[in-house]
Amino acid sequence: MIAEISSFALPLSLAMILVVAVIRRVPLYETFVLGAKDGFQTAISLIPNLIGMMVAVSVFRTSGALNLVIHALSPIFHYLRFPPELLPIALLRPISGASSLALVTDLFKHHGPDSFLGKIASTMQGSTDTTLYVLTVYFGSVGIKNPRYAVKVGLWSDLISVIASVFAVYLIIGK
Repeated sequence: MIAEISSFALPLSLAMILVVAVIRRVPLYETFVLGAKDGFQTAISLIPNLIGMMVAVSVFRTSGALNLVIHALSPIFHYLRFPPELLPIALLRPISGASSLALVTDLFKHHGPDSFLGKIASTMQGSTDTTLYVLTVYFGSVGIKNPRYAVKVGLWSDLISVIASVFAVYLIIGK
């Protein structure tokens, strides 16, 4: 039942938008072109922010800073029963979804997706967000220079999600 509803949800939504636009006599093609033009300009304005974020992630990984942080924090996380192998994923996920997904894929190759670590990594990947990337894109697109509490709240929610991921898998699977 739900599968049938979900398969028709998007086409029905688009059809309803088109019907309402026709009823209200909205010039569909012109409106579409105007929206596409605005979207293109937004994409162009985001390029410097995205390049800055990609360079920062690349420098963080290739300089060895990520490995240094992981090595320094490993004893603490080992004591807390947080698998140290997941620390790079937890650190990179708020910055870059692609980088953290690459780490998860690498973890799957070594331990398997159905392993204990694979299940925690999957849960962590699904319950956290690319906070800094999202804030860069969203705030950059509308010109917000001072994010105020958004960064703190986003990173705190990512931290809580990482902890909850580990706790949930320990609770459900046990180890």
